[in-house]
Amino acid sequence: MGQQAGVDIFGANGLGVADAWNRVRIGGALGGDAPGDTLRPGSIAIFSNSGGFSTTIAQYLRMSGWGTTTVISSGKDVYIHYAAPEFAFALANDARSKAAVLYCEPGGYYELDATFTKPIVACVVGRWKSKLTRAVGHAGAMAGGEDDALAKERWFMDKLGVDGIFTPEAPKFSTKGALVTNIAHIPAALTAVMRANATMPDFEPEGSLALKPWFGSDAGIALPPQLALPVVQALSPYDGQVAAVNRQIGCIPPRQPMKDASGASQMDAQTQVSSLHGVSMLQAATQAFESLVKLALLHELGDENDRRLVATALAAHVNLHGTPELAAAQASRDAGNAPNAVLAAAAAIVGPRRQQGAREAAKLMIDRFAAAKLKNAQDEAFDIASVDIEGCESLTRATPDERAQAMLAGLQARGANSVFVRWLASLPGYPTGDAVLAAITTTLAWAPLSAKRVSRMAVESLPWWMQLFGTLIGASADASRHEPGRFCGFDDTELLGQRSLAEIAFAALLGVQPADDDLFAFQTLVGLLLTNGPGAISAQGAKGAVSADGPENPERVQLNKALIGFLTHTGYTHGGNGYEGIAFLNEQFRDVGLADPSNPHHGIDLQALAARSVERYARYKAERKNAGSLDIAKLPGVNHPVFKDKPVNLDPREVFIRELCEQRGDYNAFHAYYRCLVQALFDAGVSRNVYCVNVDAVIAALLLKMLWQPIRRGDFAEHELETAAFTIFLYPRMLGCAAEIDDHMNRGRNMDTRTPASQCRFVA
Repeated sequence: MGQQAGVDIFGANGLGVADAWNRVRIGGALGGDAPGDTLRPGSIAIFSNSGGFSTTIAQYLRMSGWGTTTVISSGKDVYIHYAAPEFAFALANDARSKAAVLYCEPGGYYELDATFTKPIVACVVGRWKSKLTRAVGHAGAMAGGEDDALAKERWFMDKLGVDGIFTPEAPKFSTKGALVTNIAHIPAALTAVMRANATMPDFEPEGSLALKPWFGSDAGIALPPQLALPVVQALSPYDGQVAAVNRQIGCIPPRQPMKDASGASQMDAQTQVSSLHGVSMLQAATQAFESLVKLALLHELGDENDRRLVATALAAHVNLHGTPELAAAQASRDAGNAPNAVLAAAAAIVGPRRQQGAREAAKLMIDRFAAAKLKNAQDEAFDIASVDIEGCESLTRATPDERAQAMLAGLQARGANSVFVRWLASLPGYPTGDAVLAAITTTLAWAPLSAKRVSRMAVESLPWWMQLFGTLIGASADASRHEPGRFCGFDDTELLGQRSLAEIAFAALLGVQPADDDLFAFQTLVGLLLTNGPGAISAQGAKGAVSADGPENPERVQLNKALIGFLTHTGYTHGGNGYEGIAFLNEQFRDVGLADPSNPHHGIDLQALAARSVERYARYKAERKNAGSLDIAKLPGVNHPVFKDKPVNLDPREVFIRELCEQRGDYNAFHAYYRCLVQALFDAGVSRNVYCVNVDAVIAALLLKMLWQPIRRGDFAEHELETAAFTIFLYPRMLGCAAEIDDHMNRGRNMDTRTPASQCRFVA
């Protein structure tokens, strides 16, 4: 119809046509918002299957001194209306156009049928599509066949009389034209072809295609010259915006609804292994407690110096003797509450006013050291005299602060290094406890803050988190174990200057100092239990508390209240369920005379013990079925809803821990028993395949191994065993939920965790 009426039809899925000489464009946005700047009049016509690249090619040509005549975005369709043959005819009859550039994608034989009488540069793309089996991208960009990218390259090489592709390193061209496969090579190819035709560019080049970065950071890496690109000043008005961004301290994540979403944690649906800030829980199981604190709040594990700083900061807050936090926790404990309620009582006391001084100190230090252009917070050569001290009177006092002096002594004893602490100690007077805590936390955060990997708000909140973590670990121990200058058998000097967090938390949990094997088991548990993704009930409670406070006004979000949200969303099923596995193991081993579960020569026939357990369980199942009951209790720690359909099933988390223990030469009789148990279930016909030993069994085995000697001595009553199993879950999950709180506070929207009424059900 168009041909009969003498009408050219462009598209229908293209951006139309633009005429640079007559300053006219029809059908789309060729040339962008300022087409007069991009489409400068010249002698080159453009025919492109891509609308976006139509403008890009024109811009590239202008940089090299070539202007345009007519630019046509043909689109890419099986039934293309204005195709290459029509373009070739128009090009031959356009006195303004001396040459043309074609941008071609796979699909269609349009270019094969075109006869060009003027020089052309053909850019053929899409070799990768030959590996596909269906159409992608533009509608006609079909994969494979005789009209793929390689075929079109051959067409143009034949038409142009060249034997290869033009590149700056190997410029192959003729007076008829050149073939390129990279749009960045179009200007050089066109210039070479036109020079061969005794034709110079339309005007002086207006720039170059060299990369001109407005931002740059080598992250301290010595880059080769070809990668070490100089940063140039941006064009106005972007130069002012770039300067503002460079002055900005920390990142500012975009806000979005965060219901059932997280930028901190995720679970792999196939392996069931969760990760926190990119670190899997299996890797976390091999890391120190202090490293996991930094991971949760600053998104990285940190180094040895970081661990020293974290240990001192938290240890300074575990001894709660004479504090209202301890009084509240003990009152809750004496009332018979579960461990989560005990810790929540203490957390409620550590409110915003308790951390205000440290937060203000952190704000001041961030501003002063950013102005002094500090790069490395551990730089012993940094000139602290370059930091402005005017208005820093709030950081010091006239008389020594007991907690501040204890922290400074602890840092010195551990050999911790901090520019902030060194600067603080140089100020007139005595540093306050809040100022020392802020100096420690700002040192920890300086590298990720400077690299804009964490927000400023997250760093200003760090002192509060350290107070909360230390307080909750301390509150998990009975008030009788908090004494003036001593906590759980450690004096305060030892706490702040020597002991690791794992040792301190272990002593708070069990009241004894751990052996090396105990520490390994404890640390492994902490890593495994750090997070189970944002869908976990505990994480939902934490996120809901942030959402209710309103993260769009983050200064109103109370971190202690958010932690209470986490604590109220744990319980005897979610958190205390590790007790079921411990109780099961304790029952199986109660009368067999096991003295030391870490001794592989314990003398217990585990296979026979497992067989007896299976026999009792099979009898129990039969009795329940005969009674007509379908309510049959499952053996804790075996089978899994995901790892279940193979002849022999394995939970990859259990395999990882088992192999880790084997590498250490660390034996656990309870873990070994579970391996015998799943085989015995299959051998007795109770299971149709060999069940996996799941991660809950590993947790129970590790925990019972730590508790076995106190249980045998009678130091632990039944309810205390349950309390210990619950509390050891709360320690690491406290860190994981702190990560969710910080993430939601930085990213979330007010009340974004609520469920719309349309999705709620009424049950009569």
